[in-house]
Amino acid sequence: MYIDVSNVSISFEENKEQHTILNDVSLQVEKGEFICLLGPSGCGKSTLLNAMAGFLKPSSGEIKIDGQTVEKPSMKYVTIFQNYGLLPWRSVQKNVELGLETKKLGKEEKKKITDHYLEMVGLKEAAKKRPAQLSGGMQQRVAIARALAVEPEILFMDEPFGALDAITRMKLQKDVLKIAHETDKTVVFVTHDIEEAIFLADRIVIMSANPGKIKSIMKVTLPKDRDRTSDDFLLMRDKVYEIFQMKEERNIEYFI
Repeated sequence: MYIDVSNVSISFEENKEQHTILNDVSLQVEKGEFICLLGPSGCGKSTLLNAMAGFLKPSSGEIKIDGQTVEKPSMKYVTIFQNYGLLPWRSVQKNVELGLETKKLGKEEKKKITDHYLEMVGLKEAAKKRPAQLSGGMQQRVAIARALAVEPEILFMDEPFGALDAITRMKLQKDVLKIAHETDKTVVFVTHDIEEAIFLADRIVIMSANPGKIKSIMKVTLPKDRDRTSDDFLLMRDKVYEIFQMKEERNIEYFI
């Protein structure tokens, strides 16, 4: 198993009271798989992603990636957040080069890598622009290019399209899916949007809150080129709605 989350709980103390964010979560992710963590606000999906990425330490349990216990963030797995995280004083090209500055690469080699990934996200012509000159969707493309430039094995994505309008969001969903398939990256993607999860994922991990835990896991058997208006897509959407409405909190794996 490439990513192995084993019996992970995360708690914190506030005003001498213990608050549990995640309770006994176990999840296995295969190499090259696209997983969506889906659930309402407060269910712990971002907390789980941050623990997998090494930003949070579990209170109990263990997370391993490729057999190694996750102790801290690594260049092997990069996290993309909703707020883009671009440096406003740098050009698009220099923002993408940021992660490459820790590597001993020549100027021409850095430019070659940067050009490749800017072309992949459709922004090669904007290389000299500053972030303020770009739309929100274009800024998120820069953040994706920057993440890809360091050639990570895993992309952790925490609601990266949450602040974008619906049309831009759908376009970027297609782009990310295309990139994931072309580069064979393992992707863990946090969302609260059911249709987004169905459009992107190989499997959807549905979470519930108070405390956060995995309610069920649904395997998405739709073709890679997905049609949001097809009967199969709508059937799967209805099945996810049905799972959210279940009162029984058992871990169930669904195959449609």
